[in-house]
Amino acid sequence: MAARTVWNAEVTLREITGETVRAICALEVAPEQSGFVAPNAISIAQAHFEPKAWFRAVYADDEPVGFVMLFEDAEKAEYFLWRLMVDAGHQGKGYGRRTLDLVVERVRGLPGATELLTSYVPGDAGPRDFYLRYGFVETGETEGVERVIRLELGP
Repeated sequence: MAARTVWNAEVTLREITGETVRAICALEVAPEQSGFVAPNAISIAQAHFEPKAWFRAVYADDEPVGFVMLFEDAEKAEYFLWRLMVDAGHQGKGYGRRTLDLVVERVRGLPGATELLTSYVPGDAGPRDFYLRYGFVETGETEGVERVIRLELGP
């Protein structure tokens, strides 16, 4: 029987538990990317103090490979991709794109969702091109030093 490559792994979003939190906190982006996304421990702590935060670990099959967090305001129908990270050792395998697919699927099912917003810090090792390839577009808006981008969800 031939070995299956990691690129064919099933990507899922799973709740973080007491048993898995250390493994999720140990995931890191490449050193040159560290200024573009907060460490997972900080994100998890922030999520516990923000009632509108929704967060999950990203798994490839049964291996933790990343983290994702949304800000969901159903009353205002505003949805924002707050954090997305894939561990440096797992980048380039399609896990980020598949994570976005799952996030978009989730947001489309939320009340009044017509778009998904996110933002990025400009820079050479930043995520701008990744998001634009996915279909996000520049809005011209900024939040501090971050540039806001939008993905239209359509019908």
